[in-house]
Amino acid sequence: MTQSLVCPETVTRVSSVLNRNSRQFGKKHLFDQDEETCWNSDQGPSQWVTLEFPQCVQISQLQVQFQGGFSSRHGFLEGSLGGEALSKIVDFYPKDSNALQTFSLPDVKVDQLKVTFEDTTDFFGRVVIYHLRVLGEKA
Repeated sequence: MTQSLVCPETVTRVSSVLNRNSRQFGKKHLFDQDEETCWNSDQGPSQWVTLEFPQCVQISQLQVQFQGGFSSRHGFLEGSLGGEALSKIVDFYPKDSNALQTFSLPDVKVDQLKVTFEDTTDFFGRVVIYHLRVLGEKA
């Protein structure tokens, strides 16, 4: 059964937060299911989110909802299991849209996942994400 794999025990890190204002734009807003909150990165050539799951998971889908004008044209996933080095899983190509976008992933077991957003539509390299979901099964 496919379910959200992010839980309270999942350790999350992000590349940056706009003006270091974690209260208003922090990583916690990626997963809070609130339409009024978002993670807003600071500027830079690429932005990323890492997830360390408390157990091995099998990923199957990635869902992302950007703010139009602050999205990414190219992204990729890297993953690892058991403390190994991250290795590339798949590239994905989001649209510059406000819609929730779903990307099918190869079934891979990981306990660490890194989602990197490159080639941003914002001139300064900022990314705004309202929802980030990793779906699959707990192994």
